[in-house]
Amino acid sequence: MALTAAFVSAGMVLAGCGGSDDGGSDSKSAGGTSPGEGKAGCEQLTQFGDLTGKKVHVYTTIVAPEDQSQKDSYKLFTTCTGATVEYEGSKEMEAQILVRAQSGNLPDIAYLPQPGLLNTLVTQTSTVKEAPKTVSDNVDKWWGEDWKGYGSVDGKFYAAPLGANVKSFVWYSPKMFADNGWKVPQTWDELMALSDQIAAKGIKPWCAGAESGEATGWPLTDWLEDALLRTAGADTYDQWIKHDIPFNDPKIAEALDKVGAILKNDKYVNGGIGDVKSIATTAFQQGGLPILDGKCAMHRQASFYAANWPKGTTVAEDGQVFAFYLPTVDPSKGKPVEGGGEFVAAFNDKPETVAFQTYLSSDVWANEKAKATPGGGWVSANKGLDPNNLVSPIDKLSATTLADPEAVFRFDASDLMPAEVGTNSFWKQMVAWITGQDTKKTLDNIESSWPS
Repeated sequence: MALTAAFVSAGMVLAGCGGSDDGGSDSKSAGGTSPGEGKAGCEQLTQFGDLTGKKVHVYTTIVAPEDQSQKDSYKLFTTCTGATVEYEGSKEMEAQILVRAQSGNLPDIAYLPQPGLLNTLVTQTSTVKEAPKTVSDNVDKWWGEDWKGYGSVDGKFYAAPLGANVKSFVWYSPKMFADNGWKVPQTWDELMALSDQIAAKGIKPWCAGAESGEATGWPLTDWLEDALLRTAGADTYDQWIKHDIPFNDPKIAEALDKVGAILKNDKYVNGGIGDVKSIATTAFQQGGLPILDGKCAMHRQASFYAANWPKGTTVAEDGQVFAFYLPTVDPSKGKPVEGGGEFVAAFNDKPETVAFQTYLSSDVWANEKAKATPGGGWVSANKGLDPNNLVSPIDKLSATTLADPEAVFRFDASDLMPAEVGTNSFWKQMVAWITGQDTKKTLDNIESSWPS
């Protein structure tokens, strides 16, 4: 689905299923007088009463250094309610949340980075609470209908969207490019020609990292998804997600080989780090850092990577690092953009839990989060977000990229596939691929894991 200029304040419309308009149970109050009475930004939270002394345990994949802006954005919630947020970030969250659901050791709230994981939790564990009316009403007001669909399972709405990101970016050093006379490529062919040009100077054009704890491999799935959108188009991408075509379809193989022409090329990678196989063991947070030392020139990674540059790094078009749009094969057919986001699932309906859900689904939180992220790397599909609060150039670039009339946005494919594939075999087999396994065996193995 192409996005148009109707995209306002980083709000997005995506292809997806429709959600139910029915909210869950009405909000509960702890009683007493809310600490937020009469305070700006607290208007929607006073209904929950005095929550002083209560704690909301949040479990998420968002870890340091990206976690600090999350924590800072909760200060108003504490001011308004008296409750505090107990933050638990883990790179193993996607796997461990299922284990914890089965053992009964659940947090109050989890930020789920895949709609497929939400589906698995709802259908296989029955632990996720349907979203309360306050949250459903907020999502109806501030988010696009399709975003609500991503947070729904079998027509019931469970999880409000949180943040959004653009994955179709290539990070680079504007100074390094200017000093060498390199131009930002506008097509895939130009990207490959630039890679050859950089390699000819004795510099590895690319650096990458795919290690992410139990989620190791996901950066490689993003590479394939971006390539498929550029070689086969959005319709094929949609068919692939739904398994209307098999995972080992020739079109998927073509896209993976296109990625391999970069990532499995010893002349191209892994600048400042090691050989091709080192990609599998390099933490994704570290993958692009050799750009700062001039040891590599480009790093394909999402907008949220902005938070991983060392403190003091200038992220701007004329700064130490910035990003450009990963070019497509044929610009006349539109600009494919891959992206993702998180969804807020709750496992109980205690007043403090519902209050925090309500806060996170509001325009108030979206603007608090924007102001708490001066280093960049965060945008939201919340239509109440004031673009003036996006102080970072990379966040503004994300909004501009999404608002481009030629943009064709698709949600991260692995996030929409069944968990057995999207957050399991796809990740693992891509690691096997980057460490030597061929394309055919990789895709055949993933195909054989698709649930019947």
